[in-house]
Amino acid sequence: MKFFRVFLLLLVFPMVSGIPVHKFYVSITKIEYVKEKSSLQIITKIFTDDIEDALQQRYNSSISLDTKKETEAADEDLKNYILQKITIKVNGKQVALDYIGKEYETDMVVAYIEVKNVKELKTIEIENKVLMEMFPEQQNIIHLKTPKNRLSLILDKDEPKGKLNFN
Repeated sequence: MKFFRVFLLLLVFPMVSGIPVHKFYVSITKIEYVKEKSSLQIITKIFTDDIEDALQQRYNSSISLDTKKETEAADEDLKNYILQKITIKVNGKQVALDYIGKEYETDMVVAYIEVKNVKELKTIEIENKVLMEMFPEQQNIIHLKTPKNRLSLILDKDEPKGKLNFN
């Protein structure tokens, strides 16, 4: 019996070890409309190593996130990158994104953004091109929550923006 197990292991291991590892390129953005505060509260999660690669390519090859080497300049570059890659229109008008800050969660950067003075939400158009210049297979998933609705979008290089109606 022991011989059979060893034989099976020796037979199966080379087959399994030859399978290439496929990496997923995805970010998740949660947007919540808080009517009482007239705001959109946005949390976007991006894999740290992927965003670090994008920042290194775009700004400075020595950028290091979530390490002792992280600098204030790296934090500013992260902020600028995210604000350039995500745009939102509410009721047909572009709105200003207020970058609040970021933190790290396991292997992800979690960025916090707010849109103020949203009195009414009839439509929202979201463009999210985060990491699309780096990874052609990048998908940016958007989850939107209002007091009455929960909707989602999947954005990719071919369709980097989507629109949701609440009428």
